[in-house]
Parts: sequence; structure tokens; C-alpha cells
Amino acid sequence: MFKRTKAINKILALKKRIKIVQGGTSAGKTYGIIPILINKAIQIPGLEISIVSESIPHLRRGCLKDCMKILKDTNRYNENQFNRSLLKYKFLNGSYIEFFSVDDSSKLRGARRDILYCNEANNISFEAFNELSVRTKKEIYLDYNPANEFWVHENLQNDPDADMIILTYKDNDALDKRIVKEIEKAKEKAETSAYWSNWWRVYGLGEIGRLQGVVFSNWKQIDKIPTEAKLIGIGIDFGYTNDPTAIVEVYKWNDKRIVNELCYQSGLVNSEIAKKLPDGLICYADSAEPKSIAEIRMHNKMIKGAAKGKDSILHGVQLMQSQDYLVTSQSVNLIKELRSYIWDVDKAGKTLNKPKGGLDHLIDALRYHESESLGNKNYGQYFIK
Repeated sequence: MFKRTKAINKILALKKRIKIVQGGTSAGKTYGIIPILINKAIQIPGLEISIVSESIPHLRRGCLKDCMKILKDTNRYNENQFNRSLLKYKFLNGSYIEFFSVDDSSKLRGARRDILYCNEANNISFEAFNELSVRTKKEIYLDYNPANEFWVHENLQNDPDADMIILTYKDNDALDKRIVKEIEKAKEKAETSAYWSNWWRVYGLGEIGRLQGVVFSNWKQIDKIPTEAKLIGIGIDFGYTNDPTAIVEVYKWNDKRIVNELCYQSGLVNSEIAKKLPDGLICYADSAEPKSIAEIRMHNKMIKGAAKGKDSILHGVQLMQSQDYLVTSQSVNLIKELRSYIWDVDKAGKTLNKPKGGLDHLIDALRYHESESLGNKNYGQYFIK
């Protein structure tokens, strides 16, 4: 039996072109979007709707199966209107809902449509989404479990043409009570387990979680820096054209360290970097840039190069893992890096004893500071004084 849920009502309240539906497990995301699309197809003659996912098997197990079930549960299914080879359901008024995967490049750059629904958008590349979106005339729906940040948060979340909601299992009035009980068991487990804490955050609360294999789990967000916290140093990772110059402040507060993002900007010359640094406070930077360090010293800044050497990255990471960090909520780029900084893997998928590089500019800046300020005597050989 089909039931109109809170989730459906919340999705219907989204009015902008791009409708982002973030949510946990059993929140009714798919079962909320699909009946809305079916109703639109019936009410508007000639409407062209595309439901897209990462693969055909994924569609068959998910959206396609759900769509057919909803049509049957609402007594609107007709076997003669479903083309199983094309995965297209046609309505009597000329509207249709088609299903295809993003691994079919001809579909991405093919015909236009009125409405697009990207199911589990976190498994679709931004390039694929962009190809589809520019060929969509009216509305775009996206849903996903927020296991970690991805292109929706970076490119769409603050788009003026986008609405976003977060749904949880509590928005699904039709959910079996036994499933509710199983989901809520994770809330108790979250008190004592990092795994269940992350699971509950993502699948229970529908909030952004952390990737599997994440390097740092020893940090939390705070809204502001306590007045009694002491600023003890600065970390700098140089950039210019493609990469930003990344600068962090490090504070000591009780037995914790507070990190605040001070700068994340490309195109800065050394004189501009120097203006962002406080006087009389030690700054640790990438020793691979001795010229930059020398030029910043000419502006009366206390700056020192932290080493690059054999195992220096791993050593710095291990030092950081031994600390408890509080990260200011305004440090949006640092938070993004921390959530996506994972251990690298080999071709067989085996985890390697080194982090995967890439989005780590502020993490590198922090690592330079921590390697020096927390580094032990055995690590001194790697430093450039």
C-alpha cells in the first residue's frame, strides 16, 4: 500500500530548478521523488523524464524496481506501456520516464529532457552530471547518502537556483517499526564506537560523514576560539597558480590543539603572504621553497622551513594522530580536506601506509607546524634550519 509521507511533502516544497535531497537510510528519498515524477508525467502531456544512476544493474535493483512498484501500488501500471529493452515507461498522454546509466556516453550527450533525476548522485561524476544538466529544460532532482562531501556540496549547495533538504528515517511515515528499531540501535552503539558514530551520523541523521580509510578522526568542530586559548604558531603551504597558499593558526587550549584556517588563496606573492602573518610568532613552512622563506623573512617575520625527507609525511601524520584537535567552523576548506584525506591503496585495493595526496594543502600546512612543534629528537635530522 502506498502512503504519502512527510518526505514527499518536504520534497514537494522545494521550488527551485535544482532540488537536492540529502538523507540517511530508509528516509524515503527515492520513494518520495519517484511518485512526484509519476504524477507530473500523468498531469503534463508529453513530459520527458530521465532517471539516471551509475549503472543499469544499480537501476534495476533500485529506481526501476521502485518505480514499477509504485505504479502498481497506485493502480497505474500497464505492462503494454513498459518497454523492457529500452527501459522506458510511456504514459497514454505521450509522457515517458526513461532509465539509463552514466556509463552510456551516447545518452549523456544525446537527447534533451524536461526533468532529470540523478539517483545516488555521489556515485556519478560531476562531468557526467554537467552533461546531463545542460540538456535538461526544467527540473533536476538529486539524492544521496552523505557518506562524505562530494561535488554537490562544492558546486551546487550554494547555487542560487538550488534548494536542499536533509531527510531522515523519521520523515518516512511508511517505514516498518522493526526497521526503525534496527536503525536506532546504532544511536546507542555510536557512544562507544567510531564506526557506529560515523554510521549514525550518515545513515541515522543524514549528515555528512567521513570516508572509509580516513586518516584523521581525532577532530571536532567548534564555533569559536575560547578566549583563554593561546596562539602558539602558524603553518604555511605555499601555492600560486594552480594550488592555493594555505595558512593555519594553531592554538593550545588545555590538553587540546585548536586549528583555524587563516588563508586559502591562489595568486599570492610572498609580500602578500607576509602581510597575513602575525609579528613575533614562529611560522613553519614548506622547506622546498627556500626563496619564499627568505623573502618573507625580509618582512621581519619569524619563519622556518620544515623538512621534506624519507618518511617525513608519515611521521608528521603520526604526530598529528596523537593529538586531539578542535577545528573552527569557519575553516571550511580545512574541514573539507580532513573529511576527504584517506589512506592510499594499491591496484588490488590494499591499503598502503601513506596518505593519498591531492586535496591536502591546509593539512600540509598544519603538518609542517606540528612536525616542528611536536617533533622529537629522532626527527630532527629531517629539518632544514
